[in-house]
Amino acid sequence: MIGTGPGDFAIGRGRRDDASAESSRDSSGWMRIRRLAAGAAVAVAVALLAGYAGFASRIAVREPASVPRTDAIVVVTGGSQRIGDAIGLLGAERGARLLISGVNEKTGREELAKLNPSSRGLLACCVDLDYRARNTIGNAIETRRWVRQHEFRSLLVVTSNYHMPRTLAELQHAMPGLRLVPHPVVTSQMDASAWWRDWDTLKLLAPEYVKYLAARLRGAVEGDPETSRLSVIIGGRKPVSPKPPGEIGPESERRSQAPATLGDG
Repeated sequence: MIGTGPGDFAIGRGRRDDASAESSRDSSGWMRIRRLAAGAAVAVAVALLAGYAGFASRIAVREPASVPRTDAIVVVTGGSQRIGDAIGLLGAERGARLLISGVNEKTGREELAKLNPSSRGLLACCVDLDYRARNTIGNAIETRRWVRQHEFRSLLVVTSNYHMPRTLAELQHAMPGLRLVPHPVVTSQMDASAWWRDWDTLKLLAPEYVKYLAARLRGAVEGDPETSRLSVIIGGRKPVSPKPPGEIGPESERRSQAPATLGDG
């Protein structure tokens, strides 16, 4: 029979102590990782909340009292007031030509004239309709094509106040160097001055803030938005329709009673 002496007990106890110490180190390591992860999550949450507060507080609560003159005007569809305001700015000679980007493909110049009867002359001579843009990325792509076609160097941008930051981000990414002048359209449907206590405003601004962040991040890592796979992933489809890019103007328009709006995708 093999005996066991004090040395054997010491060896066994030492092995158990080593295993216990190793287990304790592993547990301590995981605790540190969990604490770091929790700290990082809190830091990201705080940064997002601070960013959202800054984003919401910068949204215009009133329309500009004076509007500088630019080479041209672009309005991103999404509400009839935007189009009316843009046509009014064209009539006030704040730009020589107007692009309405993202028009429903079944809406023609006649429907717009019915909504703006005093502006038939302007609609006939100085307004171009873009049917290809499917979302805000597409608006920027089609606006760039139009700007290059006419060699414009400055642009008055008309869209809703809450949609303006993302629109400017997309336009700046597509056309760096072009002078952009924002003209936010303010409606009574949203009170941007009280965004922190109005639930409807919070519900509207929160997803817009996420889309704005995505636009800024995408612009920082991608090249041309027209060839970017990210723009397709983010928008869920290609930002412009397969309609031939040369089709813009009265000769290519379809007319019906459909509304002349498209959501801010």
